[in-house]
Amino acid sequence: MGDAGEGLVDAESRLAERMEEREQERRNARQGGKGVDPERVRQIESLRLARTEMQRQMDATSHAARKQQLSQAIAEIDKRLTALLK
Repeated sequence: MGDAGEGLVDAESRLAERMEEREQERRNARQGGKGVDPERVRQIESLRLARTEMQRQMDATSHAARKQQLSQAIAEIDKRLTALLK
């Protein structure tokens, strides 16, 4: 039963992090004004959603090879996000 509680705590912390990120994006958009590229914003949001899904799958699987695949996919997504956020 403890594992379910840990999963809930993890989900809540991820949700809180996501809400903080969204608030920061809103602040940046207000400050940036006209310089926002909607395609870039779409790509960033798409990568973040993909990362969330990959993390969910990794948390749910127990197969070592699948965890490794998902870990590599998350690393690639993080790399692309970093490049877009520069």
